Amino acid sequence: MNNRLEGHTILIVDDDQDILASFNLAMKAEGATTHTASDGTAAISACIEHSPNAMILDMMLPKRSGFLVLEEIQNMEEPPIVVMVTANEGKRHMAYAKSLGVGAYLNKPVGLDRLIDTVSCLLQESSKQ
Repeated sequence: MNNRLEGHTILIVDDDQDILASFNLAMKAEGATTHTASDGTAAISACIEHSPNAMILDMMLPKRSGFLVLEEIQNMEEPPIVVMVTANEGKRHMAYAKSLGVGAYLNKPVGLDRLIDTVSCLLQESSKQ
């Protein structure tokens, strides 16, 4: 199943350049248009500028945490679907992320297939609404 993300714009936010690059390549390989940001402030700017359908968001970011980014983008007219990817396994963090409207919460290291499946499923669900 190739190009599951065709026609979608995805913003990838992570301060680890290797993770950013691998997520970016994986999303592009599935047909997505991608944009990247490596800190929370840049993530919000990119979100406003590009209006992505989905955002892959790291929790621990320089300048603004993933939570602050989430709070900010929830005020947008059409906020993107958010998949939070984090090395933090705390249940409180997951509960808080869900309360802020994340579509999925995945722990690092996350396999690229699982990430693509998650983003693809969430986009399909949102297009049915």
